[in-house]
Amino acid sequence: MKYLILVGDGMGDRPVPELGGRTPLEAAETPNMDRLARTGRLGLSRTIPDGMSPGSDTANMSLMGYDPARYHTGRSPIEAAAMGVELGPGQIAFRCNLVTLDRAAGVTMADYASGHITTPEAAEIIASLDAALGRPGLKFHPGVSYRHLLVWDDGPLRAATVPPHDRTGQAVDDVLPSQGDLGRVADLVRASWPVLAEHPVNQARVAAGKNPANSIWLWGQGTRPSFPTYQERFGITGFTVSAVDLVKGLGVLAGLTAVEVPGATGWLDTNYAGKVAAVLEGLKTRDLAFLHVEAPDEAGHSGKLDLKLQAIAEFDARVVGPVLAGLEKLGPHRVLLATDHFTPLEVMTHTSEAVPFVLWDSRAAESGGAAYNEAAAAATGYRVERAHHLIELLLER
Repeated sequence: MKYLILVGDGMGDRPVPELGGRTPLEAAETPNMDRLARTGRLGLSRTIPDGMSPGSDTANMSLMGYDPARYHTGRSPIEAAAMGVELGPGQIAFRCNLVTLDRAAGVTMADYASGHITTPEAAEIIASLDAALGRPGLKFHPGVSYRHLLVWDDGPLRAATVPPHDRTGQAVDDVLPSQGDLGRVADLVRASWPVLAEHPVNQARVAAGKNPANSIWLWGQGTRPSFPTYQERFGITGFTVSAVDLVKGLGVLAGLTAVEVPGATGWLDTNYAGKVAAVLEGLKTRDLAFLHVEAPDEAGHSGKLDLKLQAIAEFDARVVGPVLAGLEKLGPHRVLLATDHFTPLEVMTHTSEAVPFVLWDSRAAESGGAAYNEAAAAATGYRVERAHHLIELLLER
């Protein structure tokens, strides 16, 4: 038996007036996800435990089968695991975004992703930041696009940091104080400004009409977590296919191999075909694949309806359809399709609603279900209250 977990990050949404009160999942062309919903078990599940922030870290941890209330220690330590950065005692990992701040009148978060800066451009900037600001006990590590890592010995673990995508278009002066634990974070953010102001990469981006990476933004800090692996829990092997270090890191902690796909960007220009090929090749020798696509979430953060509709439709046409067709050649298989959380266009950040999921078995297709969307899933009345139990249902344990 082969197992596939399919995650369209941030696909969930709320009714949109421009769509006549439908959600993007209801409006987008999704024949392949709809087929799974109509011939599988459609329902709702909560990926975010009560009292926890609705991040992709907690949500994907749940879909991978781990209770965030028990295992979550912060977002950045998960990304550190993906990057092969070992955290020792007293070391704190921070997510280090490259962002665009508007400092004309106060400080405003103009772009949490610096115009989706390319990975080679970002690598040059991170190298310059490490040369200028790094020191023993403070080290910058390059990641993908705007997503990077800072390891800070005895850093301010309890600083009340804020995800930059939660403040798009909003003032951020209130989270850049001059005192306390958050003040230590803010001091380092401000120290990045002169380093980046005249950086050659930024000069070239401005000349090309693109947003510059004129600041770092530190958030999501934590210490190294410890997970029991899939081999220990279930006696199976597996791997992840994703553009983002967060999902790769969750997989590493769970004992899953992170398969690298050239051209996987986390945006609409990602290498969809390469991801599908990596999953089908990997499942020839391993039991389970966790296939994650980031683009719907990024589109939700942008607040642009056309991009979210495109991201959902392309996930369906270029990932779900081809990978299901390929799985038919590998024998019996079971699929879990889900979105990790909502990223509603109206708020441009994550929210905690229960998400639609489908459990599908190639051996026992059901019939008479509805399409894959939020309302249809709610109408079934089928709920798995805590999403970390979905892995047990998928594996029939």
